[in-house]
Amino acid sequence: MFDATTWNRLRYGLYAPIYDAVAARALRRPRQLALAQLAWPPRARVLLVGAGTGLDLPWLPEDAEVHATDLSPAMVRRIARRAEALGREVHCRVMDAADLDYPDRHFDVVVMHLILAVMPAPERGLAEAHRVLRDSGRLAVMDKFQADERPAGLGRRALNLVTRAIATDITRQARPLLEGAGFVIEADRPVLMGSLFRALRARKARNHDES
Repeated sequence: MFDATTWNRLRYGLYAPIYDAVAARALRRPRQLALAQLAWPPRARVLLVGAGTGLDLPWLPEDAEVHATDLSPAMVRRIARRAEALGREVHCRVMDAADLDYPDRHFDVVVMHLILAVMPAPERGLAEAHRVLRDSGRLAVMDKFQADERPAGLGRRALNLVTRAIATDITRQARPLLEGAGFVIEADRPVLMGSLFRALRARKARNHDES
C-alpha cells in the first residue's frame, strides 16, 4: 500500500543536497514577509514545523528559543549545520508534523512554511500545531494555495497529479484548512507568483474545543 509519509521522507532526503540551490533565493523574500507579520514576544518559544534546511532561521529574533523539526533526517542534519554556522542554538529533531512530540500549549509561535501543501493530511498537521500553540500564540503559514473563493478547476486538478507526486499539492485552500482546525486568520497576503504563494498569520479561535 502506498504510504505518502514514507514517500515524503524518502524524496526530501534525496532533495536535501540541492534544496537550497532551488529554494533559498526564490523564497527568501516570501519567508521574510511572512515572519515580519508576527509581533514577537520577548524570548519567544518558536517551533519550525517541516523546517527543511532551516532557511527561516535568519529571520527569527535573536532571543527566541527555537525548535526545528522535519520528517527527513537529511534535512534535520542540514538545519543543525545552518544553526551552527549562524551561531544559534536550535533544538533540531526528526519528527512527523502530524504527530508532534511536544506538550500542549508549549509554543508562542508555530511556523509552517511550505509544508501544508506537501503533507498527505494537512488537517492533522494543523491540529497538532493548534495543540502545541499557547492560547495567546500565533501560527505563521506560507505556502501555495488555490483561491479560497473557488475550488481548483479541471486543468489545475490534472496538473496536480504530477506536481503532487514530485513536489507539492497545488489545489489546497488556506482558509478552509485553517478555520477547520480552529484558527482565526488575522493577516493574509500574496507574497509570490501573484496570489499563488500566500503568507498568513492566525490565532486560536476563542471558543474552539481544546480537548
